[in-house]
Amino acid sequence: MANCQLLTAKSYFTYSGLLLVFLLFGLTTEAQQLLTLEDAVKIALENNYNIRLSKNNAAISANNVNLAEAGMLPAVTGNLNNNSSIQNSSQTQADGSVRELDRARNSSTSYGVSLNWTVFDGFAMFSIYDELKELKKLGETNMRATVLNTVSEVINNYYNLVRLKQELSATDTAVAISRLRLTTAQNRYKIGKAAKLEVLTATVDLNTDTTNLLRQRDYVRSAKITLNELLARDVNTPFDVTDTIAVDNQLQYDRLQQLSSQQNPAIQTAFINERIARLNLKQVKANRYPVIGLATGYNFSRSHSELGFARDSRGRGLTYGVTASVNIFNGFLQRRYEKNAEIQIDNANLEYERQKQNINAQLLSAYQTYQTNLELVKLEKSNQDVAKQNMDITLAKFRLGSVTPVEFREAQRNYLDANVRFTGAQYQAKAAEIALKELAGNLDL
Repeated sequence: MANCQLLTAKSYFTYSGLLLVFLLFGLTTEAQQLLTLEDAVKIALENNYNIRLSKNNAAISANNVNLAEAGMLPAVTGNLNNNSSIQNSSQTQADGSVRELDRARNSSTSYGVSLNWTVFDGFAMFSIYDELKELKKLGETNMRATVLNTVSEVINNYYNLVRLKQELSATDTAVAISRLRLTTAQNRYKIGKAAKLEVLTATVDLNTDTTNLLRQRDYVRSAKITLNELLARDVNTPFDVTDTIAVDNQLQYDRLQQLSSQQNPAIQTAFINERIARLNLKQVKANRYPVIGLATGYNFSRSHSELGFARDSRGRGLTYGVTASVNIFNGFLQRRYEKNAEIQIDNANLEYERQKQNINAQLLSAYQTYQTNLELVKLEKSNQDVAKQNMDITLAKFRLGSVTPVEFREAQRNYLDANVRFTGAQYQAKAAEIALKELAGNLDL
């Protein structure tokens, strides 16, 4: 009896010591700068390459919204022409005489400023300007879609890392318990209370748990590399994350559906493309109208010829005029172009309706998944509590030597599995929440 009490006391202190060692080891390895979710998102918004590229593309679309790009402003150009020649020339005059000159030098120079301005093109320039504004909105929408997608990736990867970290902690505990079991089995074997098989089985189980621990650490390191890559910083940057996964369980389907119809980037993109298709039809119809332009300029000219009646001449003055052209017949192509433009409008409208239906379907499916995962979180939390109670009771019996190694191992596995399932349910619920908010175009933290 004294030996049994001594063994129990030793096992207790061994278990406590192992837990302390693992705690200190965890503090040592995880004593890194804490990266909050807010900080991660902020870094991604500043550094992520996809976001920066999307911002540049949106800036280009914004720069293109100007009257000159639409063809509303005149074009002013400066012109300079300078030509020279050296020729052997021969001229026969009216009286039959011949004039010849070798290496005659001739030159002409003209320079000036001209202005060309299309003042009417069937209102096409106005629809082009409106199209440029729509393209600006499209660039902003694409940038917003990129931001939403990137932030969603960051949040998903962040909480996936939290999940892996929690699983690592549970695996650490499993290894500590397996070490306690091996130490106890070795002590029992030394005093003749256990067979060699118990020690060997405990050793195998400890090695299995240690292998799982090493793999879990590798999963955590890989997840950190992935998150660092998303944040567009050195992939070796050390950091730590929080220990909890907070799930918003107050999302309402009707509210999400209303937000998605107003803010979802895919729906907004389809709507803008439908508007662009209508503007394109206006540009095609503009070809039925005449194109009227104004032209003016002021030019200087000078020429020199060593052989001829006028050896030198100079000139300067204003030029101006009006040009007009109209398409009279082009083989009925105009009618075909207009018909195709009308079909493009119909296609754009169909795409808009298709996107709305697709987003509604995704939203409903994601919401059902979200509700299911909320229920699973509650269920797995209850399972975790039961498994912990079972583990505590089994551990107490194990210290007293009243439980078999098989029963102990089963309780240990159930406890580890319950922790992993609970963490996984929390992560899946969080992932469903993120998907819903992304579809609604309202991804807050």
